[in-house]
Amino acid sequence: MKHSDYEAAGVSIDRGNELVANIKPLVRATQRPGALGELGGFGALFDLSATGYRQPVLVSGADGVGTKIKLAIELDRHDTIGIDLVAMCVNDILVQGAEPLFFLDYFACSRLDVTTATDVVKGIARGCELSGCALAGGETAEMPGMYRPGEYDLAGFCVGAVEKQEIITGEHVREGDTLIALPSSGPHANGYSLIRKILADSGTSLTDKLDGAPFSDLLLEPTRIYKDAIFALLPEVTLKAAAHITGGGLTENIPRVIPEDTRAEINLGSWQWPGIFHWVQETGNIETKEMYRTFNCGVGMVLVVSPEEGEKALGLLHAAGERPWRLGAIRGYDGEGKRVRYA
Repeated sequence: MKHSDYEAAGVSIDRGNELVANIKPLVRATQRPGALGELGGFGALFDLSATGYRQPVLVSGADGVGTKIKLAIELDRHDTIGIDLVAMCVNDILVQGAEPLFFLDYFACSRLDVTTATDVVKGIARGCELSGCALAGGETAEMPGMYRPGEYDLAGFCVGAVEKQEIITGEHVREGDTLIALPSSGPHANGYSLIRKILADSGTSLTDKLDGAPFSDLLLEPTRIYKDAIFALLPEVTLKAAAHITGGGLTENIPRVIPEDTRAEINLGSWQWPGIFHWVQETGNIETKEMYRTFNCGVGMVLVVSPEEGEKALGLLHAAGERPWRLGAIRGYDGEGKRVRYA
């Protein structure tokens, strides 16, 4: 974020200066080799030569957090939604083997509330720390004609790098390969328009409890960042493909990363849905196939390795603090039926 952005967007200089003063220490805490400069320039600077890559390919991802923000605003809890923002972008580039390098955010509101914006940036900075990337800058805009008082929206943009010969493309995925799942921390940042409708229609309060925890905590639990898990594997096993399970669920995301002549066979007995997904299905009267198409149902990331390296991959993931499991396998696909089969 930079002073000139605030002026151009109509943000008062006093509020803009106060926000910059608040977030400068947060930004400094995320610095890494390659990050250059301080807040205040018109563009973020990054020295790629400082990263040590020989044939670097840049990988970028942009995303938002959808209507999960509505719950953060309703609860006046803004310190974790920024983690979601970083996670949604970072996880998307991790699946191609990219190391996150730097991140920029866009914060739009009716009128800048410095306390709220600072809390949001705290979450963004924390997400960057978890990802090992620098918070390089961003933009803050006041648009009273676009947003109601107290409302705001977020978007983010992450840039990473991977050696050209090490890009994960999915092209070498073959029949018989093993699918490994990494658990989600809840719905992450997808399906919240439907969740909010179910809450409203059922009269469920965010203070009500499910499995001993209030819905507010369950639904604001930030999206997991899988950087440590992915990078625990890359030096040791051949990660053939990886899918970040976001909007579209398992049904639509796994086919994006495997060859067209293959399909994923999911073993439904290999895991139990977290309670929040059972509540969503039962309270919203949602068909199971729609659950797998809309939500992650407890699976935040799917990895594909050869059957010979399955046990080694599981061991490395456990050593990295993960709780992985064998989700299923890759099978041949002849064009008949769906490319994800639940069995």
